[in-house]
Amino acid sequence: MAGNTDKWAYLDEAMVASSRKTIKELFAEDPARAEKFSIDAAGWHFDYSKNRVDRATMKALVQLAEASGLKDEIERMFTGEKINRTENRAVLHTALRNCDPKAKVLVDGKDVMPDVRAVLEKMGDFAEKVRSGAHRGFTGKRIKYVVNIGIGGSDLGPVMANIALTPYSKRGMKFFFVSNVDSTHLAETLRQVKPAETLFLVASKTFTTQETMSNANAAKAWLVDSIPSVNPNDVVAKHFVALSTAAKEVSEFGVSLDNMFPFWDWVGGRYSLPSAIGLSLMIAIGRRNFAKLLRGYWKMDRHFRTAKFDRNMPVVMALLGILYSNGYGAETYCCLPYDQYLSRFPAYLQQMDMESNGKGVDRAGKPVDRETGPIVWGEPGTNGQHSFYQLIHQGTHLIPCDFIGFCQTHNPIGDLHDKLMANLFAQTEALAFGKTAEECRAEGVPEDLVPFKTFEGNRPTNTLLADKLTPESLGALVALYEHKVFTQGVIFNVYSFDQWGVQLGKVLAKGVLADLVANKPEMRHDSSTNALIARYRRAVGR
Repeated sequence: MAGNTDKWAYLDEAMVASSRKTIKELFAEDPARAEKFSIDAAGWHFDYSKNRVDRATMKALVQLAEASGLKDEIERMFTGEKINRTENRAVLHTALRNCDPKAKVLVDGKDVMPDVRAVLEKMGDFAEKVRSGAHRGFTGKRIKYVVNIGIGGSDLGPVMANIALTPYSKRGMKFFFVSNVDSTHLAETLRQVKPAETLFLVASKTFTTQETMSNANAAKAWLVDSIPSVNPNDVVAKHFVALSTAAKEVSEFGVSLDNMFPFWDWVGGRYSLPSAIGLSLMIAIGRRNFAKLLRGYWKMDRHFRTAKFDRNMPVVMALLGILYSNGYGAETYCCLPYDQYLSRFPAYLQQMDMESNGKGVDRAGKPVDRETGPIVWGEPGTNGQHSFYQLIHQGTHLIPCDFIGFCQTHNPIGDLHDKLMANLFAQTEALAFGKTAEECRAEGVPEDLVPFKTFEGNRPTNTLLADKLTPESLGALVALYEHKVFTQGVIFNVYSFDQWGVQLGKVLAKGVLADLVANKPEMRHDSSTNALIARYRRAVGR
Protein backbone atom coordinates (compact mmCIF):
# COMPACT_ATOMS: atom_id res chain seq x y z
CA MET A 1 0.00 0.00 0.00
CA ALA A 2 1.25 3.47 -0.83
CA GLY A 3 1.90 5.86 2.02
CA ASN A 4 -0.95 8.07 3.16
CA THR A 5 0.67 11.09 1.50
CA ASP A 6 1.60 9.34 -1.72
CA LYS A 7 -1.83 7.94 -2.46
CA TRP A 8 -3.43 11.38 -2.60
CA ALA A 9 -1.28 12.15 -5.63
CA TYR A 10 -3.83 10.04 -7.52
CA LEU A 11 -6.53 12.50 -6.52
CA ASP A 12 -4.39 15.38 -7.77
CA GLU A 13 -4.05 13.49 -11.04
CA ALA A 14 -7.82 12.94 -11.15
CA MET A 15 -8.41 16.65 -10.55
CA VAL A 16 -6.22 17.61 -13.49
CA ALA A 17 -8.24 15.32 -15.77
CA SER A 18 -11.56 16.39 -14.26
CA SER A 19 -10.99 20.11 -14.72
CA ARG A 20 -10.10 19.96 -18.40
CA LYS A 21 -13.67 19.93 -19.75
CA THR A 22 -17.17 20.66 -18.61
CA ILE A 23 -19.90 18.04 -18.48
CA LYS A 24 -21.43 19.67 -21.54
CA GLU A 25 -18.18 19.36 -23.48
CA LEU A 26 -17.74 15.74 -22.43
CA PHE A 27 -21.19 14.84 -23.78
CA ALA A 28 -20.57 16.77 -27.01
CA GLU A 29 -17.45 14.71 -27.61
CA ASP A 30 -19.07 11.37 -26.82
CA PRO A 31 -22.82 10.97 -27.42
CA ALA A 32 -22.58 7.38 -26.10
CA ARG A 33 -21.16 8.59 -22.80
CA ALA A 34 -24.19 7.51 -20.74
CA GLU A 35 -23.63 3.86 -21.64
CA LYS A 36 -19.94 3.99 -20.74
CA PHE A 37 -20.48 5.70 -17.41
CA SER A 38 -23.28 3.53 -16.04
CA ILE A 39 -23.30 0.42 -13.86
CA ASP A 40 -26.05 -2.12 -13.21
CA ALA A 41 -26.12 -4.20 -10.03
CA ALA A 42 -28.67 -5.80 -7.69
CA GLY A 43 -31.63 -4.37 -9.58
CA TRP A 44 -30.27 -0.81 -9.69
CA HIS A 45 -29.08 1.25 -12.63
CA PHE A 46 -26.45 3.82 -11.70
CA ASP A 47 -25.82 6.59 -14.26
CA TYR A 48 -22.84 8.72 -13.29
CA SER A 49 -22.26 10.21 -16.73
CA LYS A 50 -23.35 13.68 -15.55
CA ASN A 51 -20.17 14.05 -13.49
CA ARG A 52 -16.96 15.93 -14.22
CA VAL A 53 -15.10 12.76 -15.13
CA ASP A 54 -13.61 11.01 -18.11
CA ARG A 55 -11.68 7.76 -18.43
CA ALA A 56 -8.47 9.35 -17.16
CA THR A 57 -10.25 10.78 -14.12
CA MET A 58 -11.78 7.45 -13.20
CA LYS A 59 -8.52 5.58 -13.73
CA ALA A 60 -6.74 7.88 -11.29
CA LEU A 61 -9.56 7.60 -8.74
CA VAL A 62 -9.50 3.80 -8.94
CA GLN A 63 -5.76 3.93 -8.31
CA LEU A 64 -6.51 5.98 -5.20
CA ALA A 65 -8.79 3.18 -3.96
CA GLU A 66 -6.21 0.52 -4.76
CA ALA A 67 -3.41 2.45 -3.05
CA SER A 68 -5.60 2.70 0.05
CA GLY A 69 -5.69 -1.10 0.37
CA LEU A 70 -9.45 -1.21 -0.21
CA LYS A 71 -9.56 -4.77 -1.52
CA ASP A 72 -7.93 -6.16 1.61
CA GLU A 73 -10.14 -4.02 3.86
CA ILE A 74 -13.28 -5.36 2.17
CA GLU A 75 -12.17 -8.92 2.83
CA ARG A 76 -11.27 -8.11 6.42
CA MET A 77 -14.77 -6.81 7.02
CA PHE A 78 -16.61 -9.68 5.34
CA THR A 79 -14.51 -12.35 7.07
CA GLY A 80 -15.01 -11.05 10.60
CA GLU A 81 -11.66 -9.46 11.42
CA LYS A 82 -11.85 -6.84 14.17
CA ILE A 83 -11.59 -3.78 11.98
CA ASN A 84 -13.31 -1.61 14.60
CA ARG A 85 -10.03 -1.27 16.45
CA THR A 86 -10.95 1.37 19.04
CA GLU A 87 -13.65 -0.97 20.40
CA ASN A 88 -11.87 -4.20 19.39
CA ARG A 89 -14.89 -5.48 17.47
CA ALA A 90 -15.63 -7.14 14.19
CA VAL A 91 -17.96 -5.34 11.78
CA LEU A 92 -20.37 -7.93 10.46
CA HIS A 93 -23.67 -6.39 9.47
CA THR A 94 -23.10 -8.25 6.19
CA ALA A 95 -23.51 -11.55 8.08
CA LEU A 96 -27.04 -10.54 9.08
CA ARG A 97 -28.19 -10.75 5.47
CA ASN A 98 -25.94 -13.51 4.16
CA CYS A 99 -28.44 -15.66 2.24
CA ASP A 100 -25.99 -18.46 1.46
CA PRO A 101 -27.25 -21.44 3.53
CA LYS A 102 -23.72 -22.88 3.59
CA ALA A 103 -21.96 -19.68 4.59
CA LYS A 104 -19.66 -19.62 7.60
CA VAL A 105 -18.43 -16.40 9.15
CA LEU A 106 -15.98 -16.68 12.03
CA VAL A 107 -15.50 -14.28 14.94
CA ASP A 108 -12.88 -15.40 17.47
CA GLY A 109 -13.04 -18.83 15.86
CA LYS A 110 -16.81 -19.19 16.21
CA ASP A 111 -19.19 -19.36 13.27
CA VAL A 112 -21.81 -16.66 13.91
CA MET A 113 -24.20 -17.73 11.17
CA PRO A 114 -26.17 -20.33 13.22
CA ASP A 115 -27.00 -17.63 15.78
CA VAL A 116 -27.97 -15.17 13.04
CA ARG A 117 -30.32 -17.69 11.45
CA ALA A 118 -31.78 -18.67 14.83
CA VAL A 119 -32.67 -15.07 15.72
CA LEU A 120 -34.22 -14.47 12.31
CA GLU A 121 -36.29 -17.63 12.75
CA LYS A 122 -37.42 -16.53 16.20
CA MET A 123 -38.28 -13.06 14.87
CA GLY A 124 -40.27 -14.59 12.04
CA ASP A 125 -42.24 -16.86 14.36
CA PHE A 126 -43.11 -13.99 16.68
CA ALA A 127 -43.97 -11.61 13.85
CA GLU A 128 -46.40 -14.09 12.36
CA LYS A 129 -48.04 -14.66 15.76
CA VAL A 130 -48.66 -10.94 16.10
CA ARG A 131 -49.88 -10.59 12.53
CA SER A 132 -52.23 -13.59 12.80
CA GLY A 133 -53.60 -12.69 16.22
CA ALA A 134 -52.05 -15.69 17.97
CA HIS A 135 -50.14 -13.30 20.22
CA ARG A 136 -52.66 -11.08 21.98
CA GLY A 137 -52.64 -8.49 24.69
CA PHE A 138 -53.38 -9.13 28.37
CA THR A 139 -57.14 -8.68 27.94
CA GLY A 140 -57.27 -11.00 24.95
CA LYS A 141 -57.55 -8.31 22.30
CA ARG A 142 -55.53 -8.49 19.08
CA ILE A 143 -52.50 -6.28 18.70
CA LYS A 144 -53.37 -3.37 16.44
CA TYR A 145 -50.66 -0.88 17.36
CA VAL A 146 -46.91 -1.44 17.47
CA VAL A 147 -44.70 1.20 19.11
CA ASN A 148 -40.94 0.94 18.59
CA ILE A 149 -39.02 2.74 21.34
CA GLY A 150 -35.38 3.33 20.42
CA ILE A 151 -33.03 6.06 19.27
CA GLY A 152 -30.32 6.50 16.66
CA GLY A 153 -29.81 3.29 14.73
CA SER A 154 -32.58 1.66 16.77
CA ASP A 155 -35.02 4.19 15.34
CA LEU A 156 -33.82 5.70 12.06
CA GLY A 157 -33.53 2.41 10.19
CA PRO A 158 -36.85 0.92 11.30
CA VAL A 159 -38.83 4.12 10.76
CA MET A 160 -37.26 4.73 7.34
CA ALA A 161 -37.92 1.17 6.18
CA ASN A 162 -41.45 1.00 7.59
CA ILE A 163 -42.40 4.12 5.66
CA ALA A 164 -40.55 2.95 2.55
CA LEU A 165 -42.32 -0.41 2.50
CA THR A 166 -45.78 0.83 3.43
CA PRO A 167 -47.31 -0.87 0.35
CA TYR A 168 -46.23 -4.23 1.78
CA SER A 169 -47.37 -3.60 5.36
CA LYS A 170 -50.35 -5.11 7.13
CA ARG A 171 -52.80 -2.25 6.70
CA GLY A 172 -54.95 -3.25 9.68
CA MET A 173 -52.05 -2.44 12.00
CA LYS A 174 -50.44 0.91 12.75
CA PHE A 175 -46.78 1.45 13.56
CA PHE A 176 -45.27 4.25 15.63
CA PHE A 177 -41.72 5.19 16.52
CA VAL A 178 -40.70 7.01 19.67
CA SER A 179 -37.11 8.21 19.95
CA ASN A 180 -36.82 11.71 21.37
CA VAL A 181 -36.65 12.01 25.16
CA ASP A 182 -38.87 15.07 24.68
CA SER A 183 -42.08 13.98 26.46
CA THR A 184 -44.14 15.32 23.57
CA HIS A 185 -42.94 12.50 21.32
CA LEU A 186 -44.23 9.80 23.65
CA ALA A 187 -47.36 11.69 24.70
CA GLU A 188 -48.56 12.31 21.16
CA THR A 189 -47.95 8.66 20.30
CA LEU A 190 -49.87 7.35 23.31
CA ARG A 191 -52.81 9.54 22.34
CA GLN A 192 -53.12 7.54 19.12
CA VAL A 193 -53.04 4.01 20.55
CA LYS A 194 -55.18 1.90 22.88
CA PRO A 195 -53.41 0.16 25.78
CA ALA A 196 -55.09 -3.23 25.40
CA GLU A 197 -54.15 -3.38 21.71
CA THR A 198 -50.58 -2.02 21.83
CA LEU A 199 -47.27 -3.84 21.65
CA PHE A 200 -44.11 -1.97 22.65
CA LEU A 201 -40.72 -2.93 21.23
CA VAL A 202 -37.90 -1.59 23.39
CA ALA A 203 -34.70 -1.42 21.34
CA SER A 204 -31.56 -1.05 23.43
CA LYS A 205 -28.60 -3.41 23.33
CA THR A 206 -27.69 -2.77 26.98
CA PHE A 207 -31.19 -1.78 28.14
CA THR A 208 -29.57 1.30 29.70
CA THR A 209 -29.80 3.91 26.90
CA GLN A 210 -31.08 6.99 28.72
CA GLU A 211 -33.59 8.24 26.16
CA THR A 212 -34.92 4.78 25.31
CA MET A 213 -35.30 3.53 28.86
CA SER A 214 -36.84 6.81 30.04
CA ASN A 215 -39.49 6.49 27.35
CA ALA A 216 -39.89 2.75 27.98
CA ASN A 217 -40.45 3.24 31.70
CA ALA A 218 -42.97 6.00 31.05
CA ALA A 219 -44.81 3.80 28.55
CA LYS A 220 -44.78 0.94 31.05
CA ALA A 221 -46.30 3.14 33.76
CA TRP A 222 -48.99 4.29 31.32
CA LEU A 223 -49.81 0.72 30.34
CA VAL A 224 -49.95 -0.66 33.89
CA ASP A 225 -52.10 2.26 34.98
CA SER A 226 -54.46 1.66 32.04
CA ILE A 227 -54.87 -2.11 32.49
CA PRO A 228 -55.43 -3.03 36.15
CA SER A 229 -53.99 -6.37 37.24
CA VAL A 230 -53.04 -8.18 40.43
CA ASN A 231 -49.55 -8.63 38.97
CA PRO A 232 -48.50 -5.73 36.72
CA ASN A 233 -45.67 -7.82 35.26
CA ASP A 234 -48.30 -10.08 33.69
CA VAL A 235 -49.49 -7.07 31.71
CA VAL A 236 -45.96 -6.00 30.79
CA ALA A 237 -45.08 -9.52 29.62
CA LYS A 238 -47.91 -9.44 27.06
CA HIS A 239 -47.29 -5.94 25.79
CA PHE A 240 -43.52 -5.46 25.84
CA VAL A 241 -40.77 -7.04 23.77
CA ALA A 242 -37.03 -6.41 24.15
CA LEU A 243 -34.53 -6.03 21.32
CA SER A 244 -31.48 -6.44 23.53
CA THR A 245 -28.77 -8.72 24.87
CA ALA A 246 -29.06 -7.65 28.53
CA ALA A 247 -31.09 -10.57 29.90
CA LYS A 248 -30.90 -9.44 33.55
CA GLU A 249 -32.10 -5.90 32.85
CA VAL A 250 -34.78 -7.14 30.45
CA SER A 251 -36.13 -9.58 33.01
CA GLU A 252 -36.13 -6.93 35.75
CA PHE A 253 -38.14 -4.66 33.48
CA GLY A 254 -40.79 -7.37 33.23
CA VAL A 255 -40.24 -8.66 29.70
CA SER A 256 -40.35 -12.41 29.25
CA LEU A 257 -36.97 -13.70 28.05
CA ASP A 258 -38.93 -15.67 25.46
CA ASN A 259 -39.66 -12.27 23.95
CA MET A 260 -36.09 -10.98 24.03
CA PHE A 261 -34.46 -10.83 20.63
CA PRO A 262 -30.67 -10.45 20.78
CA PHE A 263 -28.09 -8.99 18.47
CA TRP A 264 -24.34 -8.75 18.81
CA ASP A 265 -21.57 -6.26 19.54
CA TRP A 266 -20.35 -6.63 15.96
CA VAL A 267 -23.58 -4.99 14.75
CA GLY A 268 -23.30 -1.20 14.75
CA GLY A 269 -26.54 0.62 15.52
CA ARG A 270 -26.72 2.43 12.20
CA TYR A 271 -26.22 -0.87 10.38
CA SER A 272 -28.67 -2.88 12.48
CA LEU A 273 -31.88 -2.84 10.43
CA PRO A 274 -31.40 -6.47 9.24
CA SER A 275 -30.97 -7.60 12.87
CA ALA A 276 -33.51 -7.89 15.69
CA ILE A 277 -33.79 -4.10 15.48
CA GLY A 278 -35.85 -4.72 12.35
CA LEU A 279 -38.57 -6.62 14.24
CA SER A 280 -41.11 -3.81 13.80
CA LEU A 281 -40.54 -4.02 10.05
CA MET A 282 -40.89 -7.79 10.04
CA ILE A 283 -44.21 -7.50 11.88
CA ALA A 284 -45.32 -4.89 9.35
CA ILE A 285 -44.36 -6.67 6.12
CA GLY A 286 -44.11 -10.33 7.22
CA ARG A 287 -41.21 -12.72 7.26
CA ARG A 288 -41.29 -13.46 3.52
CA ASN A 289 -40.96 -9.82 2.53
CA PHE A 290 -38.30 -9.34 5.20
CA ALA A 291 -36.38 -12.21 3.60
CA LYS A 292 -36.62 -10.39 0.26
CA LEU A 293 -35.18 -7.28 1.91
CA LEU A 294 -32.23 -9.34 3.13
CA ARG A 295 -31.77 -10.81 -0.34
CA GLY A 296 -31.49 -7.31 -1.79
CA TYR A 297 -28.81 -6.45 0.75
CA TRP A 298 -26.99 -9.68 -0.06
CA LYS A 299 -27.00 -9.08 -3.80
CA MET A 300 -25.36 -5.69 -3.33
CA ASP A 301 -22.94 -7.18 -0.79
CA ARG A 302 -21.78 -9.75 -3.34
CA HIS A 303 -21.43 -7.11 -6.03
CA PHE A 304 -19.34 -4.91 -3.74
CA ARG A 305 -17.12 -7.79 -2.69
CA THR A 306 -16.45 -9.19 -6.17
CA ALA A 307 -16.79 -6.47 -8.82
CA LYS A 308 -13.73 -4.71 -10.18
CA PHE A 309 -13.40 -1.23 -8.77
CA ASP A 310 -14.08 0.55 -12.06
CA ARG A 311 -17.38 -1.38 -12.36
CA ASN A 312 -18.20 -1.44 -8.65
CA MET A 313 -21.21 0.73 -7.86
CA PRO A 314 -20.42 1.57 -4.20
CA VAL A 315 -16.75 2.17 -4.99
CA VAL A 316 -17.45 4.48 -7.91
CA MET A 317 -19.99 6.43 -5.83
CA ALA A 318 -17.44 6.77 -3.05
CA LEU A 319 -14.67 7.92 -5.38
CA LEU A 320 -16.88 10.55 -6.99
CA GLY A 321 -17.72 11.88 -3.54
CA ILE A 322 -14.05 12.13 -2.67
CA LEU A 323 -13.32 13.90 -5.94
CA TYR A 324 -15.78 16.65 -5.04
CA SER A 325 -15.10 16.91 -1.32
CA ASN A 326 -11.31 16.74 -1.46
CA GLY A 327 -10.78 18.00 -4.98
CA TYR A 328 -13.39 20.71 -5.47
CA GLY A 329 -14.03 21.57 -1.83
CA ALA A 330 -17.68 20.51 -1.73
CA GLU A 331 -18.74 20.29 1.91
CA THR A 332 -22.13 18.63 1.41
CA TYR A 333 -23.98 16.26 -0.83
CA CYS A 334 -27.71 16.09 -1.35
CA CYS A 335 -29.85 12.94 -1.48
CA LEU A 336 -33.03 13.48 -3.50
CA PRO A 337 -35.39 10.47 -3.57
CA TYR A 338 -38.22 10.98 -6.04
CA ASP A 339 -40.58 8.70 -4.13
CA GLN A 340 -42.64 9.82 -1.15
CA TYR A 341 -42.14 6.45 0.52
CA LEU A 342 -38.43 7.31 0.84
CA SER A 343 -39.17 10.52 2.73
CA ARG A 344 -36.97 9.48 5.68
CA PHE A 345 -34.14 8.07 3.59
CA PRO A 346 -32.00 11.27 3.67
CA ALA A 347 -32.26 11.36 7.48
CA TYR A 348 -31.25 7.71 7.61
CA LEU A 349 -28.22 8.47 5.43
CA GLN A 350 -27.24 11.37 7.67
CA GLN A 351 -26.54 9.04 10.56
CA MET A 352 -24.98 6.35 8.39
CA ASP A 353 -22.50 8.73 6.80
CA MET A 354 -21.94 11.51 9.33
CA GLU A 355 -21.64 9.26 12.39
CA SER A 356 -19.36 6.88 10.51
CA ASN A 357 -16.92 9.23 8.82
CA GLY A 358 -17.31 12.45 10.78
CA LYS A 359 -13.84 11.96 12.23
CA GLY A 360 -10.96 14.37 12.81
CA VAL A 361 -8.19 11.88 13.57
CA ASP A 362 -6.89 9.01 11.48
CA ARG A 363 -6.31 5.41 12.51
CA ALA A 364 -3.03 6.34 14.12
CA GLY A 365 -4.76 8.93 16.28
CA LYS A 366 -3.24 11.84 14.38
CA PRO A 367 -5.17 14.82 12.97
CA VAL A 368 -6.35 14.14 9.43
CA ASP A 369 -4.92 16.25 6.64
CA ARG A 370 -7.88 15.80 4.30
CA GLU A 371 -11.60 16.46 4.48
CA THR A 372 -13.47 13.43 5.83
CA GLY A 373 -17.21 12.81 6.02
CA PRO A 374 -19.44 15.28 4.17
CA ILE A 375 -22.63 16.92 5.42
CA VAL A 376 -25.63 14.94 4.14
CA TRP A 377 -29.07 16.40 3.54
CA GLY A 378 -32.07 16.14 1.25
CA GLU A 379 -35.82 15.98 0.76
CA PRO A 380 -38.15 13.81 -1.31
CA GLY A 381 -39.47 14.56 -4.77
CA THR A 382 -40.49 17.88 -6.19
CA ASN A 383 -40.83 19.47 -2.74
CA GLY A 384 -37.14 20.37 -2.81
CA GLN A 385 -37.50 21.99 -6.23
CA HIS A 386 -39.70 24.63 -4.63
CA SER A 387 -37.37 24.99 -1.67
CA PHE A 388 -33.60 24.70 -2.01
CA TYR A 389 -32.90 23.83 -5.66
CA GLN A 390 -32.35 27.54 -6.33
CA LEU A 391 -29.11 27.33 -4.37
CA ILE A 392 -28.05 24.10 -6.07
CA HIS A 393 -28.59 25.56 -9.54
CA GLN A 394 -27.38 29.14 -9.16
CA GLY A 395 -25.76 29.43 -5.74
CA THR A 396 -22.07 29.73 -4.96
CA HIS A 397 -21.74 26.26 -3.44
CA LEU A 398 -20.93 23.12 -5.38
CA ILE A 399 -23.42 20.48 -4.19
CA PRO A 400 -23.19 17.03 -5.78
CA CYS A 401 -26.61 15.36 -5.81
CA ASP A 402 -27.90 11.79 -5.86
CA PHE A 403 -31.28 11.48 -7.59
CA ILE A 404 -33.18 8.27 -6.77
CA GLY A 405 -36.22 7.16 -8.76
CA PHE A 406 -38.40 4.24 -9.79
CA CYS A 407 -39.92 3.43 -13.17
CA GLN A 408 -43.14 2.13 -11.62
CA THR A 409 -45.24 3.56 -8.83
CA HIS A 410 -47.33 1.68 -6.27
CA ASN A 411 -50.06 4.28 -6.68
CA PRO A 412 -50.84 5.03 -10.34
CA ILE A 413 -53.09 8.09 -10.53
CA GLY A 414 -53.42 9.66 -13.95
CA ASP A 415 -50.10 10.98 -15.20
CA LEU A 416 -48.70 11.99 -11.81
CA HIS A 417 -45.85 9.49 -11.87
CA ASP A 418 -44.84 10.54 -15.38
CA LYS A 419 -44.69 14.14 -14.18
CA LEU A 420 -42.66 13.15 -11.13
CA MET A 421 -40.08 11.29 -13.19
CA ALA A 422 -40.00 13.99 -15.85
CA ASN A 423 -38.96 16.40 -13.11
CA LEU A 424 -36.23 14.04 -11.89
CA PHE A 425 -34.69 13.62 -15.34
CA ALA A 426 -35.09 17.31 -16.19
CA GLN A 427 -33.34 18.44 -13.03
CA THR A 428 -30.26 16.33 -13.74
CA GLU A 429 -30.24 17.67 -17.30
CA ALA A 430 -30.53 21.28 -16.14
CA LEU A 431 -27.81 20.89 -13.52
CA ALA A 432 -25.42 19.30 -16.01
CA PHE A 433 -25.93 21.52 -19.05
CA GLY A 434 -27.30 24.78 -17.68
CA LYS A 435 -28.33 27.62 -19.96
CA THR A 436 -26.00 30.14 -21.56
CA ALA A 437 -26.50 33.86 -21.93
CA GLU A 438 -26.68 33.38 -25.70
CA GLU A 439 -29.50 30.86 -25.30
CA CYS A 440 -31.38 33.31 -23.12
CA ARG A 441 -30.99 36.09 -25.69
CA ALA A 442 -32.15 33.75 -28.46
CA GLU A 443 -35.34 33.20 -26.48
CA GLY A 444 -35.90 36.94 -26.29
CA VAL A 445 -34.95 37.44 -22.67
CA PRO A 446 -34.43 41.19 -22.03
CA GLU A 447 -30.76 42.02 -21.68
CA ASP A 448 -31.09 43.26 -18.13
CA LEU A 449 -32.55 39.89 -17.10
CA VAL A 450 -30.02 37.69 -18.93
CA PRO A 451 -27.61 37.40 -15.93
CA PHE A 452 -30.48 36.24 -13.72
CA LYS A 453 -31.73 33.61 -16.14
CA THR A 454 -28.33 32.18 -17.04
CA PHE A 455 -27.45 28.81 -15.54
CA GLU A 456 -23.80 27.87 -15.25
CA GLY A 457 -24.46 24.12 -15.40
CA ASN A 458 -21.58 21.70 -14.89
CA ARG A 459 -23.17 20.69 -11.58
CA PRO A 460 -22.58 16.99 -10.92
CA THR A 461 -25.34 14.45 -10.31
CA ASN A 462 -25.76 10.71 -10.00
CA THR A 463 -28.99 9.01 -11.02
CA LEU A 464 -30.08 5.78 -9.36
CA LEU A 465 -32.99 4.06 -11.07
CA ALA A 466 -34.83 0.83 -10.22
CA ASP A 467 -37.97 -0.70 -11.64
CA LYS A 468 -39.99 -0.40 -8.43
CA LEU A 469 -39.55 0.25 -4.71
CA THR A 470 -39.72 -3.25 -3.24
CA PRO A 471 -38.21 -4.93 -0.18
CA GLU A 472 -35.42 -6.26 -2.37
CA SER A 473 -34.61 -2.97 -4.09
CA LEU A 474 -34.66 -1.16 -0.73
CA GLY A 475 -32.23 -3.66 0.78
CA ALA A 476 -29.86 -3.23 -2.15
CA LEU A 477 -30.11 0.57 -1.92
CA VAL A 478 -29.24 0.63 1.77
CA ALA A 479 -26.30 -1.74 1.22
CA LEU A 480 -25.08 0.44 -1.65
CA TYR A 481 -24.77 3.46 0.63
CA GLU A 482 -23.32 1.40 3.49
CA HIS A 483 -20.50 0.23 1.27
CA LYS A 484 -19.99 3.68 -0.21
CA VAL A 485 -19.45 5.03 3.31
CA PHE A 486 -17.13 2.13 4.16
CA THR A 487 -15.05 2.76 1.02
CA GLN A 488 -14.66 6.44 1.82
CA GLY A 489 -13.67 5.63 5.40
CA VAL A 490 -10.90 3.35 4.15
CA ILE A 491 -9.59 6.02 1.81
CA PHE A 492 -9.84 8.69 4.52
CA ASN A 493 -7.95 6.23 6.77
CA VAL A 494 -10.41 6.68 9.64
CA TYR A 495 -12.28 4.16 11.79
CA SER A 496 -15.83 4.26 10.44
CA PHE A 497 -17.50 1.99 12.99
CA ASP A 498 -17.04 3.78 16.29
CA GLN A 499 -18.79 7.00 17.34
CA TRP A 500 -16.96 8.44 20.32
CA GLY A 501 -18.11 11.91 19.33
CA VAL A 502 -21.59 11.26 20.70
CA GLN A 503 -20.34 10.40 24.18
CA LEU A 504 -19.06 13.64 25.73
CA GLY A 505 -22.35 15.51 25.59
CA LYS A 506 -24.19 12.48 27.01
CA VAL A 507 -21.76 12.24 29.93
CA LEU A 508 -21.96 15.95 30.69
CA ALA A 509 -25.76 15.81 30.53
CA LYS A 510 -25.79 13.64 33.66
CA GLY A 511 -24.10 16.36 35.68
CA VAL A 512 -26.34 19.03 34.20
CA LEU A 513 -29.44 16.95 35.01
CA ALA A 514 -28.29 16.60 38.60
CA ASP A 515 -28.06 20.38 38.86
CA LEU A 516 -31.45 20.89 37.22
CA VAL A 517 -33.26 18.76 39.80
CA ALA A 518 -31.12 19.07 42.98
CA ASN A 519 -32.22 21.00 46.07
CA LYS A 520 -28.75 22.50 46.23
CA PRO A 521 -27.10 22.32 42.80
CA GLU A 522 -23.30 22.29 42.67
CA MET A 523 -23.16 24.40 39.49
CA ARG A 524 -19.60 23.42 38.55
CA HIS A 525 -19.93 24.36 34.90
CA ASP A 526 -18.81 27.32 32.83
CA SER A 527 -20.52 30.66 33.45
CA SER A 528 -22.84 30.33 30.44
CA THR A 529 -24.06 26.85 31.39
CA ASN A 530 -24.48 27.85 35.03
CA ALA A 531 -26.56 30.86 34.01
CA LEU A 532 -28.77 28.77 31.74
CA ILE A 533 -29.33 26.20 34.49
CA ALA A 534 -30.25 28.96 36.94
CA ARG A 535 -32.71 30.51 34.49
CA TYR A 536 -34.33 27.12 33.89
CA ARG A 537 -34.64 26.42 37.61
CA ARG A 538 -36.32 29.80 38.19
CA ALA A 539 -38.76 29.18 35.34
CA VAL A 540 -39.88 25.83 36.78
CA GLY A 541 -39.98 27.08 40.36
CA ARG A 542 -36.91 25.40 41.84
